[in-house]
This record gives sequence, C-alpha cells and structure tokens, in this order.
Amino acid sequence: MATPPAHMIRTLIFPFLCWQLLFAPGPCCRVLTHAAGGEWQLLLKNIGITAMHMQLLHNDRVVIFDRTDFGKSNLSLPDGKCRNDPNDTVLPIDCTAHSVEYDVATNSIRALMVQTDVWCSSGAVMANGNLIQTGGFNDGDRVVRIFKPCSSCDWEEVPFGLAARRWYATNHILPDDRQIVIGGRRQFNYEFYPKTGAASNAYSLPFLAQTNDRGIENNLYPFVYLHTDGNLFIFSNNRAILFDYAKNVVVKTFPTIPGGDPRCYPSTGSAVMLPLNLQASSIEVEVLVCGGAPTGSYTQASKGNFVGALKTCARIKITDSSPQWVMETMPLARVMGDMTLLPNGDVLIINGASAGTAGWENGRDPVLKPVLYKPDKPTGSRFEVMNPTTIPRMYHSTAILLRDGRVLVGGSNPHIYYKFTGVLYPTELRLEAFSPEYLDSGFKNLRPTIISPTSQAKIGYGKDLTVRFSVTGTLDPDTVSVTMLAPSFTTHSLSMNQRLLVLGSGNVKNAEKSTFAIAVTTPASAILAPSGYYVLFVVHQGIPSEGIWVQIQ
Repeated sequence: MATPPAHMIRTLIFPFLCWQLLFAPGPCCRVLTHAAGGEWQLLLKNIGITAMHMQLLHNDRVVIFDRTDFGKSNLSLPDGKCRNDPNDTVLPIDCTAHSVEYDVATNSIRALMVQTDVWCSSGAVMANGNLIQTGGFNDGDRVVRIFKPCSSCDWEEVPFGLAARRWYATNHILPDDRQIVIGGRRQFNYEFYPKTGAASNAYSLPFLAQTNDRGIENNLYPFVYLHTDGNLFIFSNNRAILFDYAKNVVVKTFPTIPGGDPRCYPSTGSAVMLPLNLQASSIEVEVLVCGGAPTGSYTQASKGNFVGALKTCARIKITDSSPQWVMETMPLARVMGDMTLLPNGDVLIINGASAGTAGWENGRDPVLKPVLYKPDKPTGSRFEVMNPTTIPRMYHSTAILLRDGRVLVGGSNPHIYYKFTGVLYPTELRLEAFSPEYLDSGFKNLRPTIISPTSQAKIGYGKDLTVRFSVTGTLDPDTVSVTMLAPSFTTHSLSMNQRLLVLGSGNVKNAEKSTFAIAVTTPASAILAPSGYYVLFVVHQGIPSEGIWVQIQ
C-alpha cells in the first residue's frame, strides 16, 4: 500500500493523540510516556573556574576544582590571600582560586585555596565524611589533601602522603575504611590510604603494564568497582580482572571487549556498576562500559584527523560462572561522556564529543543530547534520547547527581590555559543542572516525600529499617522501592565510588491518610556498602523522592 503524504499523516495523528489524551488511564501511567525529555537550567553564569573535578558532600555542598597551573582564574581568593608556589610552572604567586565550594541550597559559591597542583587527580569520601583527594601534577603528585565538610573549612595538605606519584589514578573506598589508589601515569601499582606500618608502600599490579599501549597509554583512570565477594573489578583499556587486593592476586581474568577498542583515558569511555538488588537471594553484579574511541584515534587526532567515537556499550555480568560481554548500540556515538546513576536505577549518559579523543584540542563535534539507559528493559529498547543543552561540554567536563534528583553539570576546557576567545570550544565557567523527566511538574502528585528517618540518620548493617513517606496522588504499592546511593568523585568521565543499592521493594503498608510505610533491610556488610554517607531515596513508579542523608556504620 502506498504511504500517505506527510500532511495527511499529520492530519491523522493529531486527532489520534487527542483521543489518547482524553481517554488515557490516570496519572499513574504518565510516568511511562517519557515525552518531556528532561529540562536544563543555567545555575550560575560564572563560577570562576572550570569544573574538572566534583564531589558532593553530606552537607549538600559540592567541592569543585580544576588545576593550579592554568594561570589566573576568574575568581579572586578572599581576604587578600595568595598562593605562593615556587614550583608552579605558570604563575608562582597567584591570588586567584582554583577550587570552589558550591552550596546547592543557596546556589552560591565560596572560593577555596589549594596550594599544590591538583590537575587530573583522584579522590574519595571517607566514612567520617571527609573528602580525601590524592595526587595531581608537578609538586602535587604525591600530596594528599583533606577537605572537611564545614561552612568555613578549606583544603589541608599532607606533603608526600603517597608512596608513588599519582596522576590519572583511580581511588576506591574499601570495606575496612581505607581507600585504595590504583595506577596513574607510568605507575603500574597501587597503594592504600591512610598509611599503616604494614601497608605504607606501593604494590605491583602487572595488569596495568599489560594494558598500557606504548606512546598512548589507554590504561589511565581505570574503572574500579568493589565486587560483592570483596574483590575488586578493575577494567583497563579493553579488558578486566577480578583482583584480590589483600593478597595481591588476580582471581579471574575477563574476556576482551569484542572489537578490542580502548575505553580508558585518553580513548575515554565511561562506565558504571549497575544497581545491586540486595533483595535477591543471589546478588547479580553487572558492569556497563559505554563509548570511547576506536583504536588509533589518539594518534590520528594529534595529526588533525578526528575519528568518529564509538557507538557501542559493552555489558558483562561478572557474577556469571563464565562471564561474557554483551554489546549494545547507543543512539549517539560518544567519547568523554559521563555516566551517572539515577535514584530509580536508570543511567544518564551526558557530555562529551562525537569525534576525537581526550587531550588538548583533540575532541570535535560536541554531543549536546543526553541519553537515558534503562538497564531492566529488553535489549534493543534501553536507550532514550533526552533534550539537548546549548553548552558544549568537551574535555574536562563533569556531571554528578544531587540529593534533589537533579544532575549538576559543569566544566569543559580543552586547552592548556583558560581560553575564552579564538578557539572552537572556549573554556567553560557556567554551571548547569539537568532535571530528568521524573522531576516534571506533572508527576508531582506521584513523587514521594520521606517523613522518617530524618536526614543525617545513622543506620547499622543488616538491620530492619522502616521508611515512612507520603504521596499526594494514588499510590501503586507494587512500584515502590527504596534505594541508597554513594555519591561519586567525578573527573575525566570516571565517577569513582558511584554505587546504587536497592534495599527493598513492595511490602508497603498504609500508615494514615496519604502516608505509607515500607520495611526494608539495610546492607548486610561493609562489602556491600562501605561505611560512610549515602543518599536514601523512595522511588514510586520510577519517580524518586528528594533523598535524605544516612550514615551507615
């Protein structure tokens, strides 16, 4: 049969849509339409620095920093302070800030002072809520820095706090309240922090040398996740191992990703460990790696030839007896993207370029549209394209989840220094928020509000926990779940320590009018959830509440 002309299709579709809207089921079904595609909001036009690294703390402040050897930033240090660093390669005396604290509630910033160079560094939040930031460049490569969450706190620095130079390393919190620091440029080893007499050195990790492409690397900022058996899943370049860090033994070697293309810096893809369902009798652990650059792209970019980015994701269930990568195709190719876990278990893929690689001036064709990945949907129907931003977010961009469900987006500086004119992609000082469609005002009556426990509550391991919440609209008890998220230290498309746990679902009881209670069990051990601060959410029909802070210990 011949296809009707376009004007006739429009004529037929319009009344059909009107009929659907008129006779569609109640608002509980609206969550399934996903028509809005999310909204963008410009928060601040100029935060003074480019957001190369970001971490949300439990006082709802976000610590942001770039590097000290960019030259002067656009934000002065307060009270006449100046950084005096004779080792700085650009500006030994600098009276401008290279770190800020962003207050989510007041949408304002406070200048912070970092002394040594934090460029391309790593970090993690300890059980007490302190941000421990490690390494960097030049005189900062063995420095440990501490930031405590208080209204007047500033960076504290520990010279030679590391056993080895750490530049482009990865940190992960361990069940014993230490963090492990893995790799970095020309560092095929790992170490621990805090230091103890028995673990004060660096320990060899040959896997990092084996995955090092000479002259290119592709083994920097490895993707690291704490497995439910206590070992570490470490992905570098295009393959992964399961590693017993206590015994320095490789427990398992996983297959190479089909095609063999690199996914780690500078061929920068991104990765997440998918949500862990703690209700299951046997917890399945899956890792998703998306995007990156085809083999040889970095060399080609240095010659001015910008190869199209990878369009594939690779997903592997590492708890299988014989794990294999399963390939999926994204709607948009992407390198230097960020992958952010949302409270309802979806994955937001955001920022980046569609050609080139990470590195100075090496990226082209910004990807302005985020993509939502729904891991529980059937293969072939998991991706949804969201509404675009107007701001290119290229090399040195970041994205993190906030407690209210928005995603904070910042950064982008593909240049050696701050450059605002005469370049394809100017240094970006604007800060944005992306609101996923679950924050659409049309779903307000379905959005839960947590009544108890109160924020900053302390919880123990393996304990019964009753969460009371309200919903103003009609509740569908079969779609209620409780999730708990560990906020990430995000830089260079890697969200370190990002972890989402599903504590329970269903089992909802009426408490009083429009108020309900759901009984869940907290994580059984620090292997499932290392001690520290998490954000707890109630999710109803895929729509999360505003989160509350809980500290598990």
